Amino acid sequence: MRRLVLWLGLVLALAAAPVSAQDQTGQNVTAATGPAADGADLDYALWQRMAERAEAEIENRKTPTVRIEELRAQLAKWRAALMNAQSANSARIATVRQQIDALGPVPADGAAEANEISVRRQELAGQLVKLQAPGIAAEEAYRRADGLIAEIDRTLRERQADQLLQLWPSPLNPGNWPEAAIGLADTVQRLWDETAEAWADPKARRGLFDNLPLILVLVVVAVALVVYVRRWIEGFAERLHEGASVRGRDFWALIASLGGILLPALGVVALAWALLASGMLGEVGSRIATALPVVGLVVFSAAWLGARVFPRVQDDGAVLPLLPERRAEGRFLSVLMGLVIGADMLRAAAMDAQAYSDATTAVMSFPILLTGGLVLMRLGRTLRKARETDEKGGSYSLRLTQLLARALTGLGVLGPVLAGFGYVQAAEAVIYPAILSCALVAFLFILQRLIGDAWALFTRAEAASGRDALVPVLAGFALSIASLPVLALIWGARFSDLTELWTRFTEGFQLGSTTISPSNFMIFAIVFVLGYMLTRLFQGALRTTILPKTRMDQGGQTALVAGMGYIGIFLAALIAINAAGIDLSGLAIVAGALSVGIGFGLQQIVSNFISGIILLVERPVSEGDWIEVGGVQGKVRAISVRSTRIETFDRNDVIVPNADLITGRVTNWTRFNLSGRIIVPVAVAMGSDTRRVEQILREIAEEQPLAILNPPPVIVFMGYTPTQLTFEIRVILRDVNFGLQVRSDMNHRILERLAAEDIAIVPPPAPPVAPDPVRTAETVLALADLLDREKAAPPPRLRRKPAAPEPAAATKGADR
Repeated sequence: MRRLVLWLGLVLALAAAPVSAQDQTGQNVTAATGPAADGADLDYALWQRMAERAEAEIENRKTPTVRIEELRAQLAKWRAALMNAQSANSARIATVRQQIDALGPVPADGAAEANEISVRRQELAGQLVKLQAPGIAAEEAYRRADGLIAEIDRTLRERQADQLLQLWPSPLNPGNWPEAAIGLADTVQRLWDETAEAWADPKARRGLFDNLPLILVLVVVAVALVVYVRRWIEGFAERLHEGASVRGRDFWALIASLGGILLPALGVVALAWALLASGMLGEVGSRIATALPVVGLVVFSAAWLGARVFPRVQDDGAVLPLLPERRAEGRFLSVLMGLVIGADMLRAAAMDAQAYSDATTAVMSFPILLTGGLVLMRLGRTLRKARETDEKGGSYSLRLTQLLARALTGLGVLGPVLAGFGYVQAAEAVIYPAILSCALVAFLFILQRLIGDAWALFTRAEAASGRDALVPVLAGFALSIASLPVLALIWGARFSDLTELWTRFTEGFQLGSTTISPSNFMIFAIVFVLGYMLTRLFQGALRTTILPKTRMDQGGQTALVAGMGYIGIFLAALIAINAAGIDLSGLAIVAGALSVGIGFGLQQIVSNFISGIILLVERPVSEGDWIEVGGVQGKVRAISVRSTRIETFDRNDVIVPNADLITGRVTNWTRFNLSGRIIVPVAVAMGSDTRRVEQILREIAEEQPLAILNPPPVIVFMGYTPTQLTFEIRVILRDVNFGLQVRSDMNHRILERLAAEDIAIVPPPAPPVAPDPVRTAETVLALADLLDREKAAPPPRLRRKPAAPEPAAATKGADR
């Protein structure tokens, strides 16, 4: 529990719990057992004795945990010194190896070598062995120290697991209640006896009366700070939130509300000081008075966190969308969580002075654990109510809140159940870390909002936009990552576990035959960024200062600048790898195999990349050219190593892969010269004078200022039909970019001249109207339905025609 309280103080960035004795234990490393600070001139005999003693104490199961932690601290110092000693004589070793390489390879069997070279080779080999000896010895000792530290960590984890799974008498067993009642009565009686004994001492009473003015002043200050000043600060923060500017009111109100923690906590400190100054407290009372400031800090911090997470007035930047009654319940539960932590601290302070049985400790701890479990379950239920008022419909933050609510509910049930069965320490490892985790999450939310408000105030933006800006979001992400070690400590990780992880991280990882550490990565990143910046500066100088003074066209200048950029980035990467000391020769085979697979998978991309390099070198197409490729016409705006961007005449950007420009058919209208031909068709009515029409069209073509007269424009009589005569004007322009304008001017002149000559123009034939597919389908379906009906109908019956009546005369004649 002390460890949890300590890290709660770390989370809140305020006063730490009194654990100085434990810190002194971790630092109790004498000079007789510690290595040199810089790792130079290590005493390996001293290390041998230290290692043997550590091995013996690790094997002894009766060694106290505090002693094992001391051994680990000493071994960690030895390991750091031994790691530094591994690089001893590294510069000299590199020089000797270069000298040996300069002598050439060792001759094969039977081959002769000059005596001077052979003697020198042996001397250098002997020097190399002597120079490598300290590093080899340091590496061997380093491996031993690292193994001993791993054994200690494993032993400590096993002891921690055994402690959590230790079964105590059940606090629900009524047979254990009398013993717990007797223990509680003994504590109260001891506190009373200590006070009565101090009062019976005349010297103690005289000290009480001498310090009475100071005690009264401290009590008055404590009451004022805890009761009145706290209320005034809360009201001041609310008035500041309502009256300040829109951009800064949230920030300044939150800063002012911090006084609701600090000043009341100072009031509790004054109260504890008054109790200790009275001289009427014994061992138990002094422990309780010493714990009061931390308890007050915990309770007031919990109340402050609850007021920030569940505010009385809901605003746009609220952490959780809850109804007013739910927010009031959340504030009450926050205070209860602080009281649960404070109550357990006071219980531990009062009971540590006496040797109580496990049954007494279990019974005394169970009500606090049960209250903590109920508070967690109720808080989980309150957080689940956020779904009812969420307007975004299942946002990411709401899903995280629901997940947290389920976890709190489960932990709130699990903790009291474990305590009821007798696993009290396991229940404490569930309930109290869950409460502290809630405090940590709430603190992170509030801190991230504070950063957003500060950024909005700094940039003079609105509060909502300031919180959603990139810098506050990145800062919040960094805070979340930085809080992971604190979260691990809350849930039972030891500080040595974190230092071990940091040590492994700083040592780096193996990549081929090279160890890459964070320092190597930082060197690589810094050198590469510097090289990249120099490359960009050089490109800017080329683009704006050097190349404009040359005769190179714009496309060539762009290609040269782009090529220098690729070369500069490649050189920056090589220099950065060399500066970081990264040797990638061991990965050559793996890289070769990967390149084959990647080549097959990225064949099209590689093809476009190679085509882009060809375009930049050969420059068949440059920026600003008017090209036509794949049915797309437009101006080339940018050429990269993968694709080319073409801006069509409709102001649309078309991305064309570079492979299409190399392997396909490309028409470049303006690359080598700007001249180009346009064709203007003309159709006149049948019966017109063809020679006169040809002469008129030639005059129109020759009068264009952009028309080239050598070769002259050509008028072609293309053919005729029963209704029209077809001509074409074929003229070459000096600048084909003005082709549409010239075509428009020529059409205007054609209409004017032909109208003046009374020559009729035949309109173009109307395009054929395509049948409507919908109407055609409906007609086909109707015919099919009609045919089906005719087939299904029965055949018509044949009816006899009635006989015609005989004439009356004929009938009479027949009768006769």
